[in-house]
Amino acid sequence: MKIVIAGGSGFLGSALLRKLVEARHSVILLSRAPDSVRTKLPPSVQIEQWDAASVGGWAAHIEQADAVINLTGESIAGKRWTAKQKARILSSRINSTRAIVEAIGKAAKKPKALVNQSAVGYYGNVEYGEVTEDHPRGLDFLSDVAEKWEKEALKAEAFGVRVVLPRTGIVLDKSAGALQKMLVPFKLYFGGPLGSGHQWFPWIHLEDEIGAIMFVMENKNLSGPVNLAAPDPVTMKQFCSALGKAMHRPSWAPVPGFVLKTLLGEMAESLLLGGQRIAPTKLQEAGYKFHFPRLDEALQNILG
Repeated sequence: MKIVIAGGSGFLGSALLRKLVEARHSVILLSRAPDSVRTKLPPSVQIEQWDAASVGGWAAHIEQADAVINLTGESIAGKRWTAKQKARILSSRINSTRAIVEAIGKAAKKPKALVNQSAVGYYGNVEYGEVTEDHPRGLDFLSDVAEKWEKEALKAEAFGVRVVLPRTGIVLDKSAGALQKMLVPFKLYFGGPLGSGHQWFPWIHLEDEIGAIMFVMENKNLSGPVNLAAPDPVTMKQFCSALGKAMHRPSWAPVPGFVLKTLLGEMAESLLLGGQRIAPTKLQEAGYKFHFPRLDEALQNILG
């Protein structure tokens, strides 16, 4: 397949891009800084300049593509959520998605699928009960961002394009993301749960995240929101206990919620002190088999 991928130079995107190349797909990467990413990518990847906000010369590749994957967006946890940063988080997602959908609309030959990243943050904090894809949206900032982001992507359906919205949980890998940051206190024997520890922690191994994205891209029967989280729901306390066991370290030093709120503000409430018991219902019903369905197996693989 010929695949156009936007946002392919980050933690998740670069791993997905390598796997697509290994699977012998032809890949075009849309990048705001082609020169800086060239040396980090397989030589077969074609890089096209774009500004992640408007239709340009890169749109010619949309006509030749079988699928488009959009992972573009300002980092959610990169900076404190000031009004300015929240505007960046939203606009980076809306503008890039709008440009892609506009390019699809103008293309004489449309791609068969648009896989547009989303997040389990759509659901907000859900303390009780299983969360499947038909669960209503939450009421916080991330819920609002996810809903507006998804609505922008779904406009491509008007052009006869299948749209898939992977609502991704916390992707586990030791080289980047949430797990990398959590390893440090555990290495120093100060690891422990954040807040009460009772909040749900919807995790997924990086290999399954990549595998699931490729699966939904290729599966013609999947469309709309698809939860990407492992079928082994755990709380923050259970996750930290398993992480401590995998690292041969104690998990005894919880970080009080008020400390996190003081340090991180609104971000702490949405990202660290809340969660959801995510069920990957549509993914499993469609036949996807998780490589790492259980947390202990996932951590053993990641940490060796």
